[in-house]
Parts: sequence; C-alpha cells; structure tokens
Amino acid sequence: MLAGVDLKVPPGQFLAILGPSGCGKSTVLRIVVGLIRPSQGRVLIDGETVTRPYTRVGIAFQEPVLLDWKTVLENVLLQARIRRLDWKEAKARAENLLTMVGLHGFERRKPYELSIGMRQRVALCRALVHGPPLLLMDEPFAALDALTREQIGADLERLWLTSRPTVIFVTHSVSEAITLADRVVVLSRRPAQVVADLEVPFERPRDAGRLRRHPEFGRLAQLVYEALGLDQQQVNKAEANIRGGEA
Repeated sequence: MLAGVDLKVPPGQFLAILGPSGCGKSTVLRIVVGLIRPSQGRVLIDGETVTRPYTRVGIAFQEPVLLDWKTVLENVLLQARIRRLDWKEAKARAENLLTMVGLHGFERRKPYELSIGMRQRVALCRALVHGPPLLLMDEPFAALDALTREQIGADLERLWLTSRPTVIFVTHSVSEAITLADRVVVLSRRPAQVVADLEVPFERPRDAGRLRRHPEFGRLAQLVYEALGLDQQQVNKAEANIRGGEA
C-alpha cells in the first residue's frame, strides 16, 4: 500500500529506492510501467500518462530468469526476437554487452554452466540489449555474495554510463544504494510515504571500497538509517557491515 509517493525522475538519473520489507517498493516499479493502475494519481513518462503496460523498458529481477535450454547469447537476444529488432545490429550489441561484463567466450554456454553472478550479468545484458530509455531493477543482486555484488555493481555502472538510461533501482542495501545511485529515496512502512530524498554527490566512475571511507558516504548512510527508523544498535551493526563491504 502506497500513500504520498510523489517522485519526479529526470531523464538519465539513477534513482535508488530503499524501505522496509513489504512497504511497496516493488509495487512502485509495477505502477511505473503500467502493470498496476494507481487508485489515485497518475504516472507520466515523457509527458504522457501511462494507461497500459509501457514497453520501452528493460527489467532485471531478483532472479536471472534465464532459459536453460538456450545459450547465453540466445538468452540475451530474446529481447531482439520478441521486439523484431534488426538481428545483425542486435547480435553485435549483445556480444559487446557480454564482453563489457566479462563474459566474452561464454556466448555458447548454457545458464546452468554459469555461476549465479554470471547468470545475473547475462540477465543485465538482456535487459539492456534493445537500448531502453528506462531500466527497472528489483533487488537484482540480492542473492549474490558481498564481493560478487560489488563487482556486478561496477559492471552495472559501466554499462549505464555508456547510454545513460533512467534507472529505478530497488534495494535493501544502504551501501549499494549510495554507491550506485545519483539519488536515494527512502520509503516508510505501509502505507508507504517518501520520508527522505537525498542527492548523492560523488563523481563517476566510483570505487566502492574507496567511497565507503569518504566522510560524506557515512553522513548519507546515517541519514538513510534515521529515515528507516533504525535504533543506535542497529545503526552500529549496519555501519560495521558497510566497513566490511556487506551492507
């Protein structure tokens, strides 16, 4: 359930959304692309009201959702086949994306031959192969270990910088949100409202390890914790996790 979620996201901005479990973060994504109709208010994309499913979008889920009987390249090119894109151009773009995330040479492998981190990279390439102006990401790295999560976050930033789609990125990780985003929005418990809207001032590209040692990083993290309503003991534990690269 949502209440008072009023957001304006400029084109090309990387927006991260944080909030308690079950507050409606994923619901926001579904409303944005017209899969759920809001009972009040409206969604505008490029000045037009969204009244039906919006298709000029790439989506990355918590699970990679790959087809095990298709190769890595074939999985990435599913978007091209469904959208009837120029095959030669799409194939070249898919191969380039896979190279950018370190999967050159794995194009003919099947998903079950890959690690979970590699499979999530394939899913990321699939979400971007058609050059969408909008990318929605629903906790796409939640199942990854801390090191893989940091590495694939760097891959995401590198891919995003090549075309700058607008990104709405849902996460439970304060560290991940501040490291990746231009702006961090915090939602309250249900019915969800925006309780913090913070600009992230760091230049790009970003080094996650170095960034966590920056005083401004700690200040932003503290503001997010306060907006989430964490007590001091919970804050101390979260800060310890950030220093260890786990939050």
